[in-house]
Amino acid sequence: MEDGLDVMDGGDLREYLDFLLWHYRVVDAFWFIETAEASGQEAAEAMNERVWGRVAGMAAHDLRRRFGIGATGLAGFVETLRLFPWAIIAGYTIEERKDEVVITVPSCPSQEARLRRGQGEYVCREMHRAEFTSFACEVDPRIRVECVHAPPDPHPSGEYCRWRFTMAEEGAS
Repeated sequence: MEDGLDVMDGGDLREYLDFLLWHYRVVDAFWFIETAEASGQEAAEAMNERVWGRVAGMAAHDLRRRFGIGATGLAGFVETLRLFPWAIIAGYTIEERKDEVVITVPSCPSQEARLRRGQGEYVCREMHRAEFTSFACEVDPRIRVECVHAPPDPHPSGEYCRWRFTMAEEGAS
């Protein structure tokens, strides 16, 4: 039995991929909004942290398996992260330096949607810490995650958050 994907060409598949990424974002947004309305903002933020702390590692594991990514360390982290849906949705800027990787999020769809609705930024720092730590650990447990800034921290215009990834020194844990 054929499904709709079987009859799509490359252009249609790309269009469908764009739809899936958009829908992924919409489902995440409405899940958060409904949770906040039903249980309060703090509860929604705590649940968001638990959910993304779990699913990010699952995503890294699955991406590595599906795309045959065997590299570890910061190079393996970046290779895997470039395929992570939120990296694509939010347009992460990924800077690879000699001993570190820096991720900057110039436009955050979630925060921008809240601001358009007249709501303030929500506290996402610990959610992203859990997300990035889970993702990085799946690639290489030696990767360390440091938040340079993320809401509720003050941040420059045109940059919602910035994260730094380094390798733990030998013998450190």
